[in-house]
Amino acid sequence: MVRRKDIDGSESVPCFYGKELRWKREQAGLTLQQLVEGSFYGLSHLSEIERGERRMPADLAEHVDKVLKTDGFFGRCCEDARKAKRRGHAAYFEHILEAEQRAKTIEDWCPTLIPGLLQTPAYAQAVVRAEYPLKLDAEVEEAADARTARSALFEKDHKTPMYWAILPEYVWRCPILPPAEMADQLDHIAELARRRRIVPQIIPWNCGPYPLMMVGLTKIMTFSDAPPLVYLESQHSGVTLDDPALVEEYRKSYDLLRATALPPVASLTMIEAAAEDYRNGKQPH
Repeated sequence: MVRRKDIDGSESVPCFYGKELRWKREQAGLTLQQLVEGSFYGLSHLSEIERGERRMPADLAEHVDKVLKTDGFFGRCCEDARKAKRRGHAAYFEHILEAEQRAKTIEDWCPTLIPGLLQTPAYAQAVVRAEYPLKLDAEVEEAADARTARSALFEKDHKTPMYWAILPEYVWRCPILPPAEMADQLDHIAELARRRRIVPQIIPWNCGPYPLMMVGLTKIMTFSDAPPLVYLESQHSGVTLDDPALVEEYRKSYDLLRATALPPVASLTMIEAAAEDYRNGKQPH
């Protein structure tokens, strides 16, 4: 018999919330399936909430309070859990934080920066400071930590999604960090690629026109239990698209962009060479 994993309620608000939910459910003598009966949600959804991996939707919290007779406790607390999960992130990014954890594949394109999932702490802090120059140091560190914490996704062996990142050569030809820190950033990407956690491809700076050159950050995600979606982000806003026709158009554009990029092996070689140049105080060629 497989021993279930204990929940550390001190780890975060969602974990505390999930542990309390499991305790209340078991105290009532109910299984996960019995608790979700009559709601619009499945057993796996509730199980992920109990483990602190997923937020509790307001309508499910209302259903749980009714079944467990908890006098609105979970309804009152679910907003606190939602805020804790997105701490350091914009409210419009909340849905994507959760979606990344459930994704089967993630494909990123960011024409001016290294994508957030691949950023080192130094790179993330530089980006946050550029976006919000009046933020206090503690606020910058919180936002940067939240961004880099997402990379833990690549350490979950049984849940790691297939991650593809297409990077323009521009992002290291126009560095935003001192040479040693840029070398660290490129080493980080190369190390993930060598460990088969990601597949990076490079768009050469002199390749000419290419698809998706007129958009900002573009993220395409597929799921085993839900339709695919596209996330688009600009300076102070983000939008999630799930219309099948639009998703298909972005899917075609991303495939054409991938065809324009260098192959993965050649791209990794270029990233490693650029990192070595920065370590030696040279501008990458």
